Amino acid sequence: MAANPYNTGLERNPANFQPLTPLTFLERAASVFPDHTAIVHGALRRSYADFYRRSRQLAGALATSGILRGDTVSVLLANTPAMLECHYGVPMSGAVLHSINTRLDAAIIAFQLDHAGAKLVIVDSEFMQLMQDALALATVKPVLIQYSDPEFTGHTAAAAALDYEAFLSGGDPDFSWLMPEDEWDAIAVNYTSGTTGDPKGVVSHHRGAYLLAQGNALTSSMQKHAVYLWTLPMFHCNGWCFPWTLSAIIGTHVCLRQVRAEPIWAALSEEGVTHLCGAPVVMSLLVSAPEAVKRGLDRKVQFFTAAAPPPEKLLADMRVAGFDVTHLYGLTETYGPAVVNDWHDSWSALPPAEQAALKSRQGVRYLPLEQLDVLDPETMMPVPRDGRTMGEVMFRGNVVMKGYLRNPQATESAFAGGWFHSGDLGVIHPDGYIQLKDRSKDIIISGGENISSIEVEDVLYRHRDVQVAAVVAMPHDRWGETPCAFIELSAGATTDADALRDWCRSHLAAYKVPGRFIFMPIPRSATGKVQKFVLREQARAIAQTQDKTEGKAIAQDSMVG
Repeated sequence: MAANPYNTGLERNPANFQPLTPLTFLERAASVFPDHTAIVHGALRRSYADFYRRSRQLAGALATSGILRGDTVSVLLANTPAMLECHYGVPMSGAVLHSINTRLDAAIIAFQLDHAGAKLVIVDSEFMQLMQDALALATVKPVLIQYSDPEFTGHTAAAAALDYEAFLSGGDPDFSWLMPEDEWDAIAVNYTSGTTGDPKGVVSHHRGAYLLAQGNALTSSMQKHAVYLWTLPMFHCNGWCFPWTLSAIIGTHVCLRQVRAEPIWAALSEEGVTHLCGAPVVMSLLVSAPEAVKRGLDRKVQFFTAAAPPPEKLLADMRVAGFDVTHLYGLTETYGPAVVNDWHDSWSALPPAEQAALKSRQGVRYLPLEQLDVLDPETMMPVPRDGRTMGEVMFRGNVVMKGYLRNPQATESAFAGGWFHSGDLGVIHPDGYIQLKDRSKDIIISGGENISSIEVEDVLYRHRDVQVAAVVAMPHDRWGETPCAFIELSAGATTDADALRDWCRSHLAAYKVPGRFIFMPIPRSATGKVQKFVLREQARAIAQTQDKTEGKAIAQDSMVG
């Protein structure tokens, strides 16, 4: 076979090939727009020149302290300027960034520190006691750095910790930061929730972060100099790669320590925010805020949500308040969102109920994702595009993780058949848009029939008095399991279980109607996702208590008889 002339004598060299990394976005922003505001945090305004200088200083300080390529630097930080600096300074030193969920307990944090082999940790003073409790349980003994945020009062210095600003001052502001040796090099490790066992360390690489960061801007038509409000925790999938996206478009980060209605509305008005992300609970927080807190918006603000489909009423309220909601979907293993509900202009002319149904679909692949499909996990063949046949949602492309750190068995299982198995069950419609039906572990099997908890939740959300609905399986002696609905009612609502049961009967097949309705605050994760594993345990405990009570009653009846 003749040699390919386009490969002969045409080799890679430094002039025509450089590894892709999102770190170059900050370098370019600082050189082209040095005076543009990069970060806003309370009274602080930091330019791109200063952002880049401080990130290089952090990288230099890490190198001076002995951090080498491939070492892990862990951070337990709120959405602050330091967290943004870590997203650049840590990988600029050649190290791998490990962002820790601030809502975790000490034991899980200790597991992560040991599993990742943390050499140095940077901790917000608010969470210092939590970190010290974790380090007391951990095997590793990392260098401890404390960040004291001017926007947080009440912090006390930890005796064993170095001050972040003092540590930074020891770094060279002109440090010649390290490009990755290979774009496949790890840039970050993020741990899954570990609700069914030890958390898994999802390893992301520079190439994927570069591509998804650009994909965020391209997919959402994010304009140059956009202003982004940090309602999404940066520890969650590295803030869906938006810490790097904003440098690519020379945008402005507006930091926010806590997700509360008043500072969000203030930032929307005073800082000219154009984009923000969050779960439906953040939307509910915005639209249910007192009128004295809300501000009039002179522009349409883009809101990206990636949890359960927002109910029709919430979408309508957001539209009236001045927000345009876009549904995204992804996982930690795909760097955050890799699927978008790309909206067609013609859909805007449809009735609100039809628009809500279309918005509830997760959508189509992001530009940097090569393939997305719904496959039969047994045969690995695509399911029919009929919007009814269920299969597993699978991904293939450059924005899929390297794999799970020190877990070859889980990695092999996740990549079986040459696709990443999401564990999410869904359908694909004739137009190619996918729609989730459930997590594989959330499907309810009652009397041999599969019941989608999402389908039942959708019906409950359409009830005017339901603020939040979460449906899980409850054990049942006869049917194996039946749906159990946990409900948060809207303010002032008085609907009871009988009314909701009648509502479900009028919209669902009889076997899908929840056998039990429980009214209570719904537990959520730090990112606003409903913690169904907590609700499943509660439903199981209620079923066991019910069985014992019924058994006691039967025994008493037998004695009387």
